Amino acid sequence: MTALLDRPHTEHGTALEVRDVTKTFHVARSASGHSRLRALDGIDLTVGRGETVGLVGESGCGKSTLARTLMLLERPDSGTVAFEGQDPFALRGKDLLAWRRRVQMVFQDPFASLNARMTAGEIISEPWNTHRDLYRTARERAARLHELLQLVGLRPSDAKKSPQEFSGGQRQRIGIARALALNPELIILDEPVSALDLSVQAQVLNLLNDLQQKLGVSYLFISHDLSVVRHVTDRVAVMYLGRIVETGRTEDVFERPLHPYTAALMSASPKLDPAQRPAERIVLRGELPSPLDPPSGCRFRTRCWQAQEVCASQAPPRQEASSLGRTALPTPWVRGTEVPETVVHTAECYFPLSEPSAAGATALSSGE
Repeated sequence: MTALLDRPHTEHGTALEVRDVTKTFHVARSASGHSRLRALDGIDLTVGRGETVGLVGESGCGKSTLARTLMLLERPDSGTVAFEGQDPFALRGKDLLAWRRRVQMVFQDPFASLNARMTAGEIISEPWNTHRDLYRTARERAARLHELLQLVGLRPSDAKKSPQEFSGGQRQRIGIARALALNPELIILDEPVSALDLSVQAQVLNLLNDLQQKLGVSYLFISHDLSVVRHVTDRVAVMYLGRIVETGRTEDVFERPLHPYTAALMSASPKLDPAQRPAERIVLRGELPSPLDPPSGCRFRTRCWQAQEVCASQAPPRQEASSLGRTALPTPWVRGTEVPETVVHTAECYFPLSEPSAAGATALSSGE
């Protein structure tokens, strides 16, 4: 039916490249006198073809703003966004319409994201009303609709049902089928399983993995659930107050974080196996700073047990794990292929962690 179904997963190259992107919103003046909220502040991010990149961080750090920017719902103040070398913000007319096929999104709430007045079939096939040249005849559309329903684990007869007749997991499958309707090359997943039961989460995550193996599609996976991120992603980007403070291969970031904030996140993640639990949990002191008035220098310094005077004077440099004597863990690449040489483990920090296992005890003893 479509060439995308035959695209091998082993493609190499960069699907999405974000460089130094900033986004500021004008809001009501706060008690501190500030009225400009810098939601994104110099974001750098890449997503390879057929790769899953996780984006994690506390609520309000800018994850959803970044997703909306990548979907062209927000225009960045500065920086560049390139999809396979093409700037989507520079496109107009038919070129922009063609580009929109290549990037789609699956939303967080499967109950609010589907139109209750439409059937599942109408929801999935609605994009073809705009992109009329993709499937020109009613027979082609019907065949593709049935193919998509079966691809996401639904029956062709489900096309005539309304969203109210489906469970939460089935609704999210409809959302995934709609995202696949235009044969995208990149799908942005904004908390796609957070509203689902645990057993249903596993089904949807397995479905996403199977689809990636079949279609070679790339994912940007936004989530608060670190256990889910660890299970499904190849690389992880950790975000804090509009900055990406650490990136690297998933196992490297989870097992040996460089940035104190990342270590605190990993420490807070519940683990069923007692052997995997840290000896001491990192308890951050103080509240999350307001994005209207972020701290100078390193934005995490007001909650960091390793902060020193230099951290307040200027933004910290980005350091590589290799320059600190770290080597990548000998864990195989999640998708069963060799780890690309371009994957490096970096963090924006003056004093990256050298002994993550002792980070909890250091944080507690410091009294920060």
